[in-house]
Amino acid sequence: MIYIIKFVYSFVLPPGLFIVLLLGLVIWLWKKNRRPALVLLGVTLLMYFSMTPLVSDALIGSLERKYPQPETLQGDVIVVLGGGASSGTPDIDGEGNLYGSAANRLLTAVRLHRQTGLPILFSGGQVFSDSGNEADIAQRQLLGLGIPEEDILIENQSLNTEQNAVNTAAILQQTGLKKPILVTSGFHMSRAMLHFKNAGLTVQAYPTDYIASADFSLQPAKFSPSPGAISTTGLALKEYLGQLAARLFD
Repeated sequence: MIYIIKFVYSFVLPPGLFIVLLLGLVIWLWKKNRRPALVLLGVTLLMYFSMTPLVSDALIGSLERKYPQPETLQGDVIVVLGGGASSGTPDIDGEGNLYGSAANRLLTAVRLHRQTGLPILFSGGQVFSDSGNEADIAQRQLLGLGIPEEDILIENQSLNTEQNAVNTAAILQQTGLKKPILVTSGFHMSRAMLHFKNAGLTVQAYPTDYIASADFSLQPAKFSPSPGAISTTGLALKEYLGQLAARLFD
């Protein structure tokens, strides 16, 4: 019963409320002119399904399943890609924090370092004027987590994945490291692999930061529109467009 209540409640607030209002407009138009009513109904249904976990999980899951985590690591450096940072926010040993995907990627890199002893190269700059410099913040947090300074490399100029790849390739050439293990989110890995290949690097993929559960269950919540599902759908579409751009223009 609680799942039914949650499903109904999802249509009381945005974005579900917008679907209800659009359906009301469809009914009103249907009485006047059925052709535009059918067009609006189609648009409304498209919007509705894009707002549901049923669709968002399917889209993001198709990206996350492309590269499974390897059982055996074969590399001499762990390369971590940034994915978001705040500036001026309080932290235990300074200011600025990695958040969301970037924090999950960093955590995975630390755990891999403790398993392998390999150095960590974190790549990511200050993307926006009011965001933090990802690599600089990562360096401070890695030191705070007990990673030796000599095992930390940073690349703090990149603004996108293409620059991550190009700038990382330059650092690897300077340091003599040749077999990078690439750590990034599962949904981001396919695009990242394309850019690193275009930069002349052969890397071992180690995806992390998964969004979609491996176990699927059909329940009312899967059909409930939510802001989170909208965000995930948009994220997946961005990745597919990014892959297309990497193939066409790199």
